[in-house]
Amino acid sequence: MNPSSRKKMWTAVVVSAALMTGAGACGGDGGGEAAGGDKVRITFAYWGSDARQKLTDQVIQKFEEKNPTIDVEGDFSNWDSYYEKIATKVAANDAPDVMSIEIRGLSEYAGRGALADLSGKVPAADLDQQVLTSGQIDGKQYAIPTGVNAFSMIANPSVLEKAKQKLPDDSSWTWDQWIGLAKDISGAGGVTGAEYNPNPAWLQIFAAQRGEKMYDGTKMGVSAETLKAWWSIHQRLIETKGSPDAAKSAEIGATGPEQSLLGTNAGAMGMWWSNQLNALSKSSGQELTLLRMPKAEGASTSGMFLQPAMFYTASAKSEHPAEAAKLIDFLVNDPDAAGILLSDRGLPTNAKVLAAVKDKLPPVDQKTLAFVDQVKSELSPIVAPPKGALQMEDILKRNTEELLFGKVTPDQAAQKFLAEANAAIAG
Repeated sequence: MNPSSRKKMWTAVVVSAALMTGAGACGGDGGGEAAGGDKVRITFAYWGSDARQKLTDQVIQKFEEKNPTIDVEGDFSNWDSYYEKIATKVAANDAPDVMSIEIRGLSEYAGRGALADLSGKVPAADLDQQVLTSGQIDGKQYAIPTGVNAFSMIANPSVLEKAKQKLPDDSSWTWDQWIGLAKDISGAGGVTGAEYNPNPAWLQIFAAQRGEKMYDGTKMGVSAETLKAWWSIHQRLIETKGSPDAAKSAEIGATGPEQSLLGTNAGAMGMWWSNQLNALSKSSGQELTLLRMPKAEGASTSGMFLQPAMFYTASAKSEHPAEAAKLIDFLVNDPDAAGILLSDRGLPTNAKVLAAVKDKLPPVDQKTLAFVDQVKSELSPIVAPPKGALQMEDILKRNTEELLFGKVTPDQAAQKFLAEANAAIAG
């Protein structure tokens, strides 16, 4: 997304939608029109890569085979344009019947009345109940988790071996040890030790290790001192050449897993969501390993958390809510759907479905499942962040890059970030 405020973007699309409506552009082009005969057409919006689009096309085809009276139109977007597109459609009363939304956007869209309450409409008894609660706002089930994952360290053992380094003991390693290992790998020549990822998930983990929350109601819970300590990790990685410089890191950060250092075999370690192990492994052609995140000195918790990869939600304005709910039901509760999607949207949260497809999972997905099972007892539950959290990635990335490029001091960056972040989530 453009670094400009999504709050301003929402206002702009509302005005634009009002003008469109006034010109007679009422009603959806796929949100409830008959598809011919007795068929109903619904639209399913999602973001992702070309690989996800192919899998989604397959799962839609399977759903239509089982539900011949329903046609599903896939509405695919890349990540950068997805929320702008959804915001425009929602503001124009033209929302897709089923929408993929990440946890940072849940409060935003539920609070605007854009999402239907799915309580009792999608069978949820076999879903992980703790994960299911993450899709609730004010006691209403606005979202159903697609699957689960954890923000983790991913390493290439063969690269470490060539650099004459060993995989760390991830049950006890620290950020200082990670920086030192990255430095040694880079120093051996050939590849870069690590790539940093200015994802809010990393900051949330680091803050938890220091006894702080990312969000405290409608204000930020992370302190300026923790921000500066977090940024110092980035700075030290660059100074020791454990990671690329600020310009190269920004360039790499604007791409996806396939173009990352890990994905192109140009790096040894990087932070990614556990369900991205598949894409990274395919791109690199290497056998990669999931690791726990390093800890701050003296930390009593890993800070890591189990999070829905994304949610399925239904439009509150859908003309065919029953069909929308049926599609979501299929996606999360049908083994045939899971057999197609595997871990693309996270490992299934339906225990029966996971058991049915477990043996069919390819080795890389088996590895992801084993890792999540191994660390699950150490992971904290996740709750939906406040409205405005969708802006956090842009705000954090912008302020991180300003610091790393030397445009501001750590104190200035921390003050600026907190001011912008608090304004975004103030409500």
